[in-house]
Amino acid sequence: MANEIAIPLLPCRSIDEMVDFYTMLGFRQVYYQVRPNPYVLLKREDLQLGFFGMPEAFTPEDSYGTCAIVVPDTAELFEAFAAGMRAAHGKLLVSGIPRMTRPRRRKNDGNHSGFAVIDPGGNWIRFTTARPLPEKEEATSRLTTSLDRAVVMGDSNGNHERAAEILDGALERDKDTASAAELLEALVYRAELAVRAKDRAAAGHALARARALPLTEAEREQLAQPLAAIDDLEAVLGL
Repeated sequence: MANEIAIPLLPCRSIDEMVDFYTMLGFRQVYYQVRPNPYVLLKREDLQLGFFGMPEAFTPEDSYGTCAIVVPDTAELFEAFAAGMRAAHGKLLVSGIPRMTRPRRRKNDGNHSGFAVIDPGGNWIRFTTARPLPEKEEATSRLTTSLDRAVVMGDSNGNHERAAEILDGALERDKDTASAAELLEALVYRAELAVRAKDRAAAGHALARARALPLTEAEREQLAQPLAAIDDLEAVLGL
């Protein structure tokens, strides 16, 4: 049978909190009930997410709620969500709950680009591209390999402490041999991990190093995404 539709049903502490959050991301409420059990259904184009209220003892930090959503373009969807966050909060939400990660290549997902929205219920909504990113023609550097490992730990597994350890070692080891473009990608992600850990000093140091990298105009055009991430992270830190 074809044309099936799956709607994830995920836990939350407050369905009203979920309505506010997902409305910010461009969803609209299509069903809402309080009795006999709290439940809300939200929709954005063809994407539907359902949420049910849990007892007060439920803690989003301990939630195992998750779902995977395949989309044509993670960058386009991320930018739409980011615009909603900036309009509502003046910045991206990159730490705590709720938050959103940036689209990055996932070596543990066949080189598909992916990002995650961690919503107020602690649910990980994992967005991934339908097609993998093209393989890089040049040999992958040691720093890029370490960055790929860090992304798996920090964005797929949610272990930003281990991801930071991986990057700290790699950035020290490869600081004199990696290209400016490779260093930029790694430093921006290191700063993001530091923001998640509420380590302002480490975040500021990584961003300062990233800003100081000598980039050609062609490189700046190619690296528009990580350069935009610097602006977002500096806004979060109030720099």
